[in-house]
Amino acid sequence: MGYAFDETMSGTMTLAGSSEEVPFTFSVHVRSKRGKATMEGVVEAPGLAVHAPCEGTMVLSPFRQRVVKYDLSWKGDDGKRYRFTGQKDIRWMDALRTWTTLPGEIRDETGALVATCSTRFDYRADWMQFLTSWKPA
Repeated sequence: MGYAFDETMSGTMTLAGSSEEVPFTFSVHVRSKRGKATMEGVVEAPGLAVHAPCEGTMVLSPFRQRVVKYDLSWKGDDGKRYRFTGQKDIRWMDALRTWTTLPGEIRDETGALVATCSTRFDYRADWMQFLTSWKPA
């Protein structure tokens, strides 16, 4: 038996060749069985995608490998495919920060770097919604 939950990560992205930060957010529904999970949701990445459907995988290994890996892809407003990859490196002596901080990057369909990202789970605003979204799956 597995579980499911909803998660929103919000922050910024910096487009390659620029120093300007713009908002970057994704909200996903996660379904997990045995440490591997699928994700479906939406991405907001101004200049790349406005409310674009996304899908991907998550590797949940906070105890054995001390990581949570994200891999999301979507079709951008320009018709090209984009992929976000990021990883939470879990440190139990700094659990709050490491469970809520997700650095990552966005690459295009050729593998070229499009943006670097820094996102966070806003536990003050989203904790109750996150907690009540957990269900057996």
